[in-house]
Amino acid sequence: MFTRQNKLFLKKLFSLFSVVRGYNIFIIVFAQYLSAIYILAPHISPKEIILDSKLLMLVLASALSIAGGYIINNFYDSEKDLINRPKKTMLDKLVSQNTKLSVYFVLNMISVALASYVSFKATLFFSSYIFFIWFYSHKLKKHPFIGNITASMLAIIPFFAVLIYYGNFKWIVLLHGFFLISIISMREITKDLENLKGDFAHNYNTIPVKYGVAYTKKLLTSFTIFTLLAMLILAQQPEIGNMYYFLYLGSILLLGYFIKLWKANTKNEYIFLHNLLKFIIVTGVFSIALIKPNLILKLF
Repeated sequence: MFTRQNKLFLKKLFSLFSVVRGYNIFIIVFAQYLSAIYILAPHISPKEIILDSKLLMLVLASALSIAGGYIINNFYDSEKDLINRPKKTMLDKLVSQNTKLSVYFVLNMISVALASYVSFKATLFFSSYIFFIWFYSHKLKKHPFIGNITASMLAIIPFFAVLIYYGNFKWIVLLHGFFLISIISMREITKDLENLKGDFAHNYNTIPVKYGVAYTKKLLTSFTIFTLLAMLILAQQPEIGNMYYFLYLGSILLLGYFIKLWKANTKNEYIFLHNLLKFIIVTGVFSIALIKPNLILKLF
């Protein structure tokens, strides 16, 4: 039988999971390992990569620093999110701000400690990453363009940690990176359209707030064209194997996004567009396994 205290504890635990967006972190961890196996270190056996303790420390350090980033972002955005995401915000408020800050500092300390197991450079890397996440949440987020660019860069920096670890700087890897930055930037700007009401009320000087919805849609159109070009170029590369199935499907979905974007004018429509981009990103993560479908069998 669950007591009242046990139920409250579980609710707070679920609330904290919501704050750190545990589901997103799982996808990022999964993506780091898939990227290492199929893109960044294809010359190393999957079993060796998965059993690599230093890579594990880098992935865990990434996960904890990202979780800390979500907490500090939630801390600064709590009032704005009452307007943009009232139901989620009420759930998040089950955990006090003091508790969130305590967990934030603990996660960051553990992250840096794990990075120190790999090297001093890794320690500096994650210390800097943690600082820039805080600086983005505290200062940069309210500024148009620089806030969006910073958010997109912060989202892919954990992959740079794995990239630097393996030292694979081939142009095909950079092309994958360009595609990822471009579509994440689209997601961030679309999220600004979705959150326009709360951003305006709390003086967040985002692109839609400062330049208007029409300008933002034109900007997103440019990003859509660049992203489509990156996907079509990637699809022609022999190194991507059967991943071209995703790239062609993703291109069709992006065209649907473009058509829907110019018809959208309500919050729910922008939420749909935001979720469509998230679907493309998550599907893209799982599609990495299509590069060499039989490679994972080497684990067994």
